[in-house]
Amino acid sequence: MEIRIVPLPDDRKKPKYTDESQLGFGKLFTDRMFMVEWKIGQGWVDARIEPYAPFVLDPACSVLHYAQEIFEGLKAYKWADGTITLFRPEMNARRFNHSADRLCMPEVPEELFLDGIEKLVALERDWIPSSEGTSLYIRPTMIGVEPVLGVKPADHYYFYVILSPVGAYYSAGFNPIKIMVEDHYVRSVPGGTGEAKTGGNYACSLKAGLEAKKKGYDQVLWLDGVERRYIEEVGAMNMLFAYGKTIVTSPLTGTILNGVTRDSTLKLAASLGYAIEERLIDVNELMADIRSGKVTEAFGSGTAAVISPVGVLTYKDEVCTVGNGGVGPITQQLYDTLTGIQTGKVPDTFGWTRKIA
Repeated sequence: MEIRIVPLPDDRKKPKYTDESQLGFGKLFTDRMFMVEWKIGQGWVDARIEPYAPFVLDPACSVLHYAQEIFEGLKAYKWADGTITLFRPEMNARRFNHSADRLCMPEVPEELFLDGIEKLVALERDWIPSSEGTSLYIRPTMIGVEPVLGVKPADHYYFYVILSPVGAYYSAGFNPIKIMVEDHYVRSVPGGTGEAKTGGNYACSLKAGLEAKKKGYDQVLWLDGVERRYIEEVGAMNMLFAYGKTIVTSPLTGTILNGVTRDSTLKLAASLGYAIEERLIDVNELMADIRSGKVTEAFGSGTAAVISPVGVLTYKDEVCTVGNGGVGPITQQLYDTLTGIQTGKVPDTFGWTRKIA
């Protein structure tokens, strides 16, 4: 599909940031956005890159009442030689369509998904920061916009992509975080939408997250929604544990997200000689293994933070320090290598980076 480029008037151009160390995460947006619509009987129509602007939505549109909404998150990087790259965007496109199927939304052709992002990022390349830990965050989103008060799939959708220059996800830097195991609220249940990247999964997590922060913790570690016993995600990340030279993580059973960073971390770890186990992790056994020293490191993985070390884990009334409470050598190695591949400092032997400019 041809993508139309709408001119950007000078008076619509935004002032750019002047200090990359003050970017924060997801608060500043670039001049342009990619937009294409799906209409019943027509399919995808009118693909264009246009000036970033608010939407005018009917108060009855389906996204506002029945939450037909999905999204993705990936990043563009500017290498030292000026090359602009994406990291495994094909996996994001396929996961986006998996989410679309679960929410009864139309699939976006992978070629259109990638072409729209690449052309948009190329046009906005001057917005991409290059300091250590910075990148251009990419947010593809689809919403149902049919104005009807009826519980059914919409007959009109917007698929759009916006861009945000970002700094490190955690303002304190690459330091261990404290997490609290949530044993009351649940994020997902079998047969639900846990493996789809949809806003409802995040909305239902907010209360537990706020309560954890009041108690001095950075994130919530979720248990399964049936037995309240098995480890699932941490915050908006996948969770991994190091038992010496073995890395253990929960299996993809339909209640947690198939993380791009999770997949990359496991493949990278295996290539570095670590054993990988995907199995159910009983929280009581986990706490015992942390106490005994069998668990030597713990970390989350996700697009925003990449790798996030965990220094303290709390369950019920027990507080356990993981390892020595600092950043473990495996966590550091995986973070350095993965971010090195993303930023062009480490050779990409996996074929994960996609050069676009």
